[in-house]
This record gives sequence, structure tokens and C-alpha cells, in this order.
Amino acid sequence: MTRREALAGAARRLAGASETPRLDAELLLAAALGIERQALLLSDLEEEAPAGFEPLVVRREKGEPVAYIVGRRGFWTIELDVAPGVLVPRPDSETLIEAAVAHFGAEGPRSILDLGTGSGALLLAALDQWPAARGIGIDRCPRALAIARANSERLGLADRAQFRLGDWAEGIEQSFDLILCNPPYVETGADLPRDVVEWEPHEALFAGADGLDDYRRIAPQISGLLGGGGIACVEIGLGQAAAVGALFAAAGLRVDERKDLGGRTRCLILTR
Repeated sequence: MTRREALAGAARRLAGASETPRLDAELLLAAALGIERQALLLSDLEEEAPAGFEPLVVRREKGEPVAYIVGRRGFWTIELDVAPGVLVPRPDSETLIEAAVAHFGAEGPRSILDLGTGSGALLLAALDQWPAARGIGIDRCPRALAIARANSERLGLADRAQFRLGDWAEGIEQSFDLILCNPPYVETGADLPRDVVEWEPHEALFAGADGLDDYRRIAPQISGLLGGGGIACVEIGLGQAAAVGALFAAAGLRVDERKDLGGRTRCLILTR
């Protein structure tokens, strides 16, 4: 079977398992070939498809996220290793980095705190953006921290990134120029796509009946951690701006909003 035929067949098979079946098929074939998707699209698609492609398609048919199958996911200017146990980084979360860039410009922050760091996506993207910055990533999951540390080493950022086991900001006493946070914000029992609910860690997704449990814990902590002129960029779910903003305002913080590329309010920008 040629690569062209294999791609067409895989896209048909994945139509019931994915909203982007052709893209998924291309990413999986590129992984089977050990090349980037762009290189695949520029290659001769009449060449024979590799035998390793079929097992990857079967895994995707069963709902496993593409990022877990290929082991990588692009985020901002970096590429991260991902695996079961960490949330798959999403383009929506890049809105937090965009908000920070708009605030700090090229000079950037000097100190960064990433609460609920997971794969290290937000912290490492910020450190890659600003070479003079240093930061700390906190997570309650040892497996996630191991993946984050490995990402920092592979990206050459380990000398500027620390990763600590912790429960949000408990025990953190220093102040930071920039705080980043993408907490769980999905309502318990919410209807999610199969590849999310069956594969990604529930502790990184769900936050009580209204999805606000973790914001209630974080809100009182943020103000004391912000240095002068600093900001916190916190991700929120759709329709949560008013409720989450009220929690942070009650904690004495000024609340502004930033929309994602889809025009949806995705990030709250908090200042003292």
C-alpha cells in the first residue's frame, strides 16, 4: 500500500474517533516514518507505507490521543514530551503566554511560578521566550514532575527551571514577577470527548460540581505571591469569567480578561 492510500484509508477509519481524522493520519504516518509532518507532506506519497503505521492507527481508533501515541506535542515555540499522566498541552493555553508577552514585552519577567505545571508546558515556554528568566513549576503528581524535568533537560532549560512536589502554592514564600496557572476547571460529570475522558488524568480536568473548586483554593494565595508590577495569568473554561473573576476580586486582585484565537475569554490577568 502506498503512503497516499494508507493515509486515505486511515482517515476514513478515524472519522468516527476524531474531529480531525486526516490530520491525525498524517501525524501518525510521519511518526511511523520518523519524520515531521511537513516532511511527510513534501515526500513522495507513492512510496510504500511503513508497517509500523497500522498499529498506530489501531491505537487512535481506540481513542488514545495522538500526542500520547507519538509522544510529543508542540506548544508555543517548544515541543514537549507527553505521556499518560499529564494533560495534553492545548493551543488555548498559549493565550496565557500571549498575555504575559503583552505585559512584559521583550524584557520579560525575571521570576516565574507555574502552578499545576503538568508537562512543564507553560513554564518552559516562558523560559524559552525570555532567556534571562528563571522559574519554579509545582505539581502534586510525581509522574508529571518527572516528565516536566525531562522536558526541561531535553530543551536545555534545566539550569533555569526547578520542579517541586506540592499542593498549589502551599509553602511558597517568595514573590514572583509572573504566575502562570492552568488548573482543573471542568464540572464533574461533564460530557467530554472520549480521547479526553478515557485517557487524560481526571485530577487535571475535573474540579467539583461547578468546576471552581481549585480556583477557590488558588484565589487567596495569588496576591501574596505577586511581586511589584507582577501579573498572574490564569486559564479558565468557557463561561467561567464572571464566577472566577469574582473569586479573585474578592481576594483583592484586579481582574482583566484576554480572549483566545477563537474569540473566547480564556485567560484572566490578575494584578495587585
